[in-house]
Amino acid sequence: MRPAPPTTRQEAAIDTLTLRIGFEMELLAPAGSDRQVLARALAARTGGEVRRSFHTDSEPSAVPGVGVFRHLSPAFDVVDGDGAPVARLVDDITLVADLAGTTTRPGHRGWYRVLCDEPRLLRLIERSTDPDAALPEVLAPVAELFGTRVEMRGGAARVNDTAGATVAVAMPLPAGRERPCEIVTPPVGANHGAVLDGLLGTARDLGFTVPAEAAVHLHLDGAPFRRPAAFANLVRLFGHWREPLWEALGTNPACRRLAPLPAELLRLVERPVPPGAGRTWAELAAGAREIGLTKYADVNLTQLVAPHPVRDTVEVRILPGALESEDVLRRAALVEGLVRRCLDDAPVPRPGAAAASDPVAALRALAADGAGR
Repeated sequence: MRPAPPTTRQEAAIDTLTLRIGFEMELLAPAGSDRQVLARALAARTGGEVRRSFHTDSEPSAVPGVGVFRHLSPAFDVVDGDGAPVARLVDDITLVADLAGTTTRPGHRGWYRVLCDEPRLLRLIERSTDPDAALPEVLAPVAELFGTRVEMRGGAARVNDTAGATVAVAMPLPAGRERPCEIVTPPVGANHGAVLDGLLGTARDLGFTVPAEAAVHLHLDGAPFRRPAAFANLVRLFGHWREPLWEALGTNPACRRLAPLPAELLRLVERPVPPGAGRTWAELAAGAREIGLTKYADVNLTQLVAPHPVRDTVEVRILPGALESEDVLRRAALVEGLVRRCLDDAPVPRPGAAAASDPVAALRALAADGAGR
């Protein structure tokens, strides 16, 4: 992993965040523990409670003819004494290296996941089932919907439709999958450091660590970037400045599901516009959708261009994992300055020679260029 940008007392001011940011921080529970332990500790610290729920994810399928299996896994929502959200703790299936050689048995605490190969069905299953139900009973409402019954086979529960086609399967959680713990915060608009200290400090006290493939993701409000100039600058920043950004932020090379933005997207935003003929946001968003963006890139722009965004954010995915709030704040502050620069209509320039020798200084200069206009 590349070293983090240096910190000095003179640079302390850059660690103050001003934008609303949602954080996703990937950690690993110690052997024998799990993400529910952290959820209960956070609830106790805030005088709140833990509510169990489902987390949706997907993974490649080993079944011929089925490209992807989507699944629901145990998640834990922490609210404070007033019922306000503190954090949501979920699995992250990209965290695997530290689970090699796991000796525990599947089905920790009776936990399971529900698998389905159709996203619309999975959303219906999530709405119809009780995340607190035991494995043999969880799919009973689904069986009722289809007019069939739950079948138990080798410790797994299965529901087929009346034609015998499988609708969903509930299986014991694979051994070790209780340990990955992604902390997902609500949008934080103030006192970012105190919020992160409360979450990460509690995790450190419980022996949580940073896994090999860990990352920190930042979610920023998407609305300000739904303008052609701002969107084009985001694409320029994460497209042309990819290597300096990775170096300056210390991006974890073991992190999965990162990729450069499509070259076609860069060509789209740089395409000359005839004099007097402006390009509308609707046209630019439609062009980006035609290219086929994916969330699994250095920056996730899919929700910006979606006609009906599910989560109205820009997601920056290239910060490395961290267990100290100062490390998260320092990197997030650099990202905040850069995305603010993207809101300036002046095009973000390509990196010069200085970006290779001192990427931190070059990126800070780029951020300051926008602040000074």
